[in-house]
Amino acid sequence: MRSHDMRIGIISFIHESNTFISAPTTVDDFRRIALLTGDAVVDYWGEAHHEIGGFVEGVKHGGAEPVPIFSAWAMPGGVVAADTYDCLLDMIMDGLDRAGPLDGLLLGPHGAGVSENHLDMDGHWMSVVRDRVGPNVPLIATLDPHTNLSQTMIDVCDALIAYRSNPHLDQRQTGLNAADLLLRTLREQVKPTQAAAYPPMIIDIEKQMTGEPPCLPMYEFANSVLKRPGVLSNSIVLGFPFSDVVEMGSAFIVVTDDDVSLAQQCADELAVYLWEHRSEFAADLVGVDAAIEMAQRSVCPVCLLDMGDNIGGGSPGDSTLLARALHERRIARTYVCICDPQSVKLAEAAGVDQRVTMRIGAKTDRLHGAPLEVTVVVRSLHAGDYTESQARHGGRNRGSMGRTAIVETDTGLTIQLTSIRDAPLSLEQLRCCDLDPASFAILVAKGVVSPVPAYQEICRTFIRVNTAGSTSADVDSFEFRNRRRPMFPFKDQ
Repeated sequence: MRSHDMRIGIISFIHESNTFISAPTTVDDFRRIALLTGDAVVDYWGEAHHEIGGFVEGVKHGGAEPVPIFSAWAMPGGVVAADTYDCLLDMIMDGLDRAGPLDGLLLGPHGAGVSENHLDMDGHWMSVVRDRVGPNVPLIATLDPHTNLSQTMIDVCDALIAYRSNPHLDQRQTGLNAADLLLRTLREQVKPTQAAAYPPMIIDIEKQMTGEPPCLPMYEFANSVLKRPGVLSNSIVLGFPFSDVVEMGSAFIVVTDDDVSLAQQCADELAVYLWEHRSEFAADLVGVDAAIEMAQRSVCPVCLLDMGDNIGGGSPGDSTLLARALHERRIARTYVCICDPQSVKLAEAAGVDQRVTMRIGAKTDRLHGAPLEVTVVVRSLHAGDYTESQARHGGRNRGSMGRTAIVETDTGLTIQLTSIRDAPLSLEQLRCCDLDPASFAILVAKGVVSPVPAYQEICRTFIRVNTAGSTSADVDSFEFRNRRRPMFPFKDQ
């Protein structure tokens, strides 16, 4: 088949679902950021540092025609509501039917999607796509390494390729790799065959940064396996510990050129490596008091990573635990961002340079502290829109925090109050509100690994803080009903 005759469909449905959050994710959550069909998919993602941008570029570079069908992306949060999932799946099927004949499909699931009606949401929608196009159309999908891998995902796709970095800075390159493999498959240059291995463990979220130990040597070992003849790809699936599903845990995928035995052998070797080093991947938990003491002894600016209110893991972004600790210790030149639309409205009603007493944050639940009652001065008000030109975790290059207020306490704590929950992936979130990130001694970022690429531009020290919340790094703080047993590092195994 000639490349210029090939038509390659593109479908992406991305949601990282935290089953410990009570509020479901709805269709409005997808519409708020990206619920797109047809050419609008390329208009939004084509130039972004995202796998869809890599799909489009790779297909065009190979001389084929990209056929954008569907893209849905919402902030990580609670499970996808059943009616929302059904609606989005109908949109995928309708777009697939209208796309006409396709030679292959590039799929972009997340891998940790859960809906009320399908716990293995990504496995389910990809299965429906497979049933619709039949067994002879190659399907190659990219995965976030925070996937909870199911055997269904393995069975319905010709190949799965996970990003190789956390923070996720190689999403576009992963899309390019997937497009290249699909085109080689269609030209009958290779026949991708894959296998997976599932060691009975989860890598704690605190130990999932790929550029430092213990992940770094594991990826170096995976790279050595990748050099073996016949191996086309391998992927380390770090796992997403905040989804109570059977598949929750770490895993490995190896794709070979028509050699399932080699694929399984290599996947098993990677699993053995992780199991033999499992103690290195358990969390070293640092509490709030110890973290602040460490920060005060460190070279500034310091970034405190608020692991229990990790927005990138689905948390509400309104924890007050670190804000309260900094305020009560009267530590000057400190910064925290809290999602609190009610407090934004109070600041707007008071006006710039006015003093107003607020009960800030902790309005979603009681997992993330209590509201911080404090008198503040309103320093400024902003639209909260920003753009980011650099490759950042998640691949987006534009975002919005909604109406945003900058307020300051008498103790020197600057609080950025936002109307929309937005993960701290860009310093432009501060700069668009006339804040100089480098002017602060301590900055709180509500994440674990994902804020690092942005904040390392100014911060000399990063401290991961074991705060309570819906994304706590302490896996034993959650009540799991569906996970595999035994499983390391749970105390009850």
